[in-house]
Amino acid sequence: MKTRRQLGFSLTELLIVVALIAVLAGIAWPSYKNSVQKTRRADGKEALLSAAAMQEKIFLQRNRYSGDISELGGNASKDGHYTISVTQSGGNTTYLLTATATGVQTSDSDCSTFTVNHIGLQKAYDSGSSENPDCW
Repeated sequence: MKTRRQLGFSLTELLIVVALIAVLAGIAWPSYKNSVQKTRRADGKEALLSAAAMQEKIFLQRNRYSGDISELGGNASKDGHYTISVTQSGGNTTYLLTATATGVQTSDSDCSTFTVNHIGLQKAYDSGSSENPDCW
């Protein structure tokens, strides 16, 4: 008596493969999302450092720092993930540049704000305004 050879997969085998893919995707997606957020942080840092370099150039020309963000490259980072602002205290001999996450980057609660000041001090803050030294 000849037995027929079965072709294909059984339903149980198919469900096991689907379950394994779901578990792997559940692990990989958050890791991927976190990696993308870390990569976007470079956009804010680059915008701050570029604005700080422009501040130093302005200081050499005028002997004062600028309080006008448009003179420093505008209020948005290159890729648009951060909003850049400048504040001055103590006259026009000091400044504080701030990059605040915007758009999809606001979900990065670990490093939502970066700052750099006139002496080059760089700081980062989480969404609760606590300093986070691991961001820079």
